[in-house]
Amino acid sequence: MKIAVIPARGGSKRVPRKNIRPFAGKPMIVWSIEAAFASGCFDEVIVSTDDAEIADVAQGAGASVPFVRPTELSNDHAGTVPVIKHAVEWAIENGRDVEAACCIYATAPFVSAGDITSALNILTEQSCDYVFPVATYASPIQRAMKISESGRVAMFNPQLYELRSQDVEEAYHDCGQFYWGTIGAWRAGTPIFSSGAAPLIIPRYRVQDIDTEEDWTYAEIIFEVLKSGYPVRK
Repeated sequence: MKIAVIPARGGSKRVPRKNIRPFAGKPMIVWSIEAAFASGCFDEVIVSTDDAEIADVAQGAGASVPFVRPTELSNDHAGTVPVIKHAVEWAIENGRDVEAACCIYATAPFVSAGDITSALNILTEQSCDYVFPVATYASPIQRAMKISESGRVAMFNPQLYELRSQDVEEAYHDCGQFYWGTIGAWRAGTPIFSSGAAPLIIPRYRVQDIDTEEDWTYAEIIFEVLKSGYPVRK
């Protein structure tokens, strides 16, 4: 069987209660739960949380919350891989014959059911450890700048000053939406960003990390624009 695991702890500080805060008419986490079900990929959609209110919202949307996430995996420093490993091992110990699991972030309203399915196909066909969506950077990272202590600009790589934008290698970043992984990779604690991972390239306009109030506002604006004339979800 295949399971989705949606990690959603209750202690978000930069955007309080962001996992269940209303976004475009629904609690944020519901968008992820609905995308998981719409993909048709999963035998069970599990929410891993330490918070009773989040659990109630998740169950109301059809997800299961079969355990309370341990305290040591609910702090600011708990990584994604240990949290998913815990959920996967709980599922196996409780009679689930799990062959693959997908971590879907609770704050990913642009996540697409079609992308989840496409990534599963890659995981199956290419025999990799993980598959996750990536997008290109809007500007060449090789020409990135920083602001010095004196308030002046400085290039990270001054030797690339003469390099033309069209001559640089394309760079990609993690979209922060979901990670398909084999059971072996999750249980071994294999790093997601490794040579065993394969990308699913998606357009930049369907990507927005939400870590601040500014991020939230921008995401709502983009969501409404896409909903009015572009395919937000497949």
